[in-house]
Amino acid sequence: METYVNTIPMLEKEQIPSLHFGPTDVLTDPEARKKRMWDLNRATSLGNVYQGKVEITFQTADGKQHRVDTTVWAVDEKFMTLKAGCSIPVTSIIGIEFF
Repeated sequence: METYVNTIPMLEKEQIPSLHFGPTDVLTDPEARKKRMWDLNRATSLGNVYQGKVEITFQTADGKQHRVDTTVWAVDEKFMTLKAGCSIPVTSIIGIEFF
């Protein structure tokens, strides 16, 4: 069995407000964008009903990828809001991992 080590750096959610996000969507495939919204809505339900955390991988304007382990409180077509009240543009989110 192979062990996978994720090398994308983990951030604390309190660091997110100091980051800058790009104007373009990091996902180009329409099906991947649909799955991202489905996953974000699922993560919101998990966060509001069970206070469950997910791992969000996102990209900043400088092209760097980051991860955050957090509870998702709300999502709309433009932003995802986290437990600490900070938000990430949906177009900057690469993926969501459920545990």
